[in-house]
Amino acid sequence: MLRRGAPGSAVARGRAAPAAPAVLTVPAAPRRTVPAVAAFLLAVAGTAGPATAARADDVRTAQEPVLRTLDLPNAWRTSRGENVTVAVLDSGVDATHRDLAGSVVQGRDFTRGANPPGVVPARLHGTYMASLIAGHGHGPGDADGVVGVAPEAEVLSVRVILDDEEPGFRRFNTAGRFENVVARGVRYAVDHGADVINMSISKELATKEERAAIRYAISKGVVLVAAAGNDGARKSAGTGYAPYSYPAAFPGVVSVAAADRRLRRASFSNRNPSVLLAAPGVDVLGAGPGDEYWVGRGTSQAAALVSGVAALIKAKYPHMSPALVAQALTAGATRRPSGGYDTGLGFGVVNASRALAEAARIHRHTLTARAGALQDPARPVGRAAGPVQVVRRDRDMINLYGGIAGAAGLGAVASLAVLAVSARAARRRRAAWRVADGAVTRTAPEDGGTVVLGAPEDGGAVTRTAPEDGGAVTRTVPEDGGAWPVPGGGDTRTAPGGGEA
Repeated sequence: MLRRGAPGSAVARGRAAPAAPAVLTVPAAPRRTVPAVAAFLLAVAGTAGPATAARADDVRTAQEPVLRTLDLPNAWRTSRGENVTVAVLDSGVDATHRDLAGSVVQGRDFTRGANPPGVVPARLHGTYMASLIAGHGHGPGDADGVVGVAPEAEVLSVRVILDDEEPGFRRFNTAGRFENVVARGVRYAVDHGADVINMSISKELATKEERAAIRYAISKGVVLVAAAGNDGARKSAGTGYAPYSYPAAFPGVVSVAAADRRLRRASFSNRNPSVLLAAPGVDVLGAGPGDEYWVGRGTSQAAALVSGVAALIKAKYPHMSPALVAQALTAGATRRPSGGYDTGLGFGVVNASRALAEAARIHRHTLTARAGALQDPARPVGRAAGPVQVVRRDRDMINLYGGIAGAAGLGAVASLAVLAVSARAARRRRAAWRVADGAVTRTAPEDGGTVVLGAPEDGGAVTRTAPEDGGAVTRTVPEDGGAWPVPGGGDTRTAPGGGEA
């Protein structure tokens, strides 16, 4: 059940939703506040601002900041949305408003049966959104009243939600038979010639019927635009982002955040990776039923403005695929974040003139899947999930194998240590062959015949000679005979005088 309050305070089945825009009335009309609208598990993404009186001829002046931000005067030199149909899935549109007269086709009402018989729909929020998309003004030269982004576009009104002040709101918000009205509305809009579908509505839980309807629309070349949602002050546990909002978070849908007057993320605007780009969403002026004018804030208004820019592109390049239209919107955005993208403003703030220039550059390109890669639009992506397999781990075996692995590691380290000690000992033995002066050395002559045991200079030398005939090895002493000197002045071994040993 929704209740009135500050932005983000209304609740439908635990779903936070913002309050509605205030009304700008014509002179002598009383001031009043218009409440938010919602449907079953749906909450309109618009939020409230203070009620303010305004004269009809002040409306266009009040629109100037938004018109300049979108660079619409330059964009209108290229396209004004002619021959394009924008479906507004909302609470209905007042086709008699002087700024919309002649531009609205009343489509199907999927909420039929929620209100008691004879109750006329309020059409509050839907009229507001339609005027931002395709309002054409009135008076001499259409210079008064609200002008939309695509003033020559046609609006197809498809009623899929109720304004919350309607008597059937509670019933509509709880009856199961209204659960998939958005999915049915999308398919209806596609089958009745929509080029762009605006969905300034949001919900937390998606259905497979909605997902299939979105894919159906994209497969038919229809551009889908939706409000990112107004739960920016609320973060999901574990992610740090605001909750995802549907249909904006569906792949292929242009998810639009709200920017404030300084073109920064509005505090209420959802911040998560589904956001593609942003548009003005604070103090946005539009039309209300009965020739009234409203000013309000929310991602609803931002989404409507982007839908209008998409209509300008489709009017100029009617065969552009939804993916290419989205690329033109993002590539033409201004106020691009320093890293190129962030979850608050997406790729930046939409700019109609730059988006059209980008569309001119890429409109001949194609992004089309081949027949073998096509997915049935009537079915959700992916396969049905099978039984969950539970893996049980034996902790005793884990500890056992862990111990074995640890022991093996220690053994490897010990082996390396032994090898290091052995190598060091070998180097020491090799070094022992060479000692300081006064020690005995063994010298192999260059001719390879005799190994000489050298003694210090004050002594003789003992040699071992291998005879040429390969006989026995003989030991020869110096010619002066006597003794074999022993290094270090120790004992001597005496050989026969001058003889052989």
